[in-house]
Parts: sequence; C-alpha cells; structure tokens
Amino acid sequence: MEDLTAEKLRYPIGKVKLPEVITPKHIKAWISILDEPPEKLNYLVRNLSEKQLDTPYRDGGWTIRQVLHHLVDSHMNSYIRFKWTLTEEEPVIKAYFEDRWANLPDTKDAPVDLALQALEALHAKWTYLLQGLNPDQLKRCFIHPESNSKVSLEQNIGIYAWHSEHHIAHIEQLMKRRGWL
Repeated sequence: MEDLTAEKLRYPIGKVKLPEVITPKHIKAWISILDEPPEKLNYLVRNLSEKQLDTPYRDGGWTIRQVLHHLVDSHMNSYIRFKWTLTEEEPVIKAYFEDRWANLPDTKDAPVDLALQALEALHAKWTYLLQGLNPDQLKRCFIHPESNSKVSLEQNIGIYAWHSEHHIAHIEQLMKRRGWL
C-alpha cells in the first residue's frame, strides 16, 4: 500500500533538490521536462467530469481545475522572470499570493481547456527561449524578495521542471487513489 502521509500527499515526488553543479545535461533534461506538461496534462484530464475536475488532490488542497490554472499562473510568472533577468541586471522579481490567485474565478471556475491551451502556447514559447540561451545567460540571476536570495536562470529551469512534475503527480496520485486511471 502506498504511503499516504500528509507530506507524501503534499509532495508526491519530494521537495525540489537541485544539484550543486548544474551541467548542460541537466539543463537539456529539464527543458525536455518543461516541454511535456501540456501533452501529459491533456492526456490525464481529457475524460474527467466536472465533478472530478473539482475534486481536491488532498484534504485542504486545490482541485484539479485549480492546479491546472495554477500551473498557467505560476509558469507565466516564471517566464516573465526569465525575460526580466535576461534584460535587466539582477532584477528583484515580483512575488504573488498563489493561494489568493487560486480562488479567483479564472482559476477556481474557468474551463480547464483555457488552462490547457494557455500551457501549450506558454510552454512552447518558454522552451523555445530556453533552448536559445547560452551558458552566460543561464548564469544570470534574479533576486527573490521573499528570501532575498539570488536565483540563477539555470536553477530556475530545474525548479520549474520539478514544479511541473510535482503538480502532474498531484493529479496522477488522486486519479490512482480514486480509480480514475
């Protein structure tokens, strides 16, 4: 029987862990991961009912619908952070309240097709950008205001590859527990 502790439900693939030294092999693998979510998510949710889409992946967690729309919001913010970092010197990025965004009508109630279409376009554009970056550009950093720490673009690629897999696992895990897969 799968361990269904609160921690496992919240972090089904564990918390993000980046290697100390990020290699071109890591970058290539992470960009490949970032290229996959739209297709994977579309495959996972295409036959779900509205009731299933409005099922939280864990007690106190977001619904599948909210997770899909959250991915758009989060990844759009990340994409913009890349653009700032590539065009400014160590910009301080804008943080946002994910929990509040998750309760806005375009996240809580909107059709999931809007999220899936947005993810498809966003990830295509994002991975196109990432594939064109050179090693010096990947070392550029932004400042995250919550931790006041520098985050390099190469680190951020790894973080968002993890983020994609993390939320896909939330959906898959719920669907397995409910017998929807």
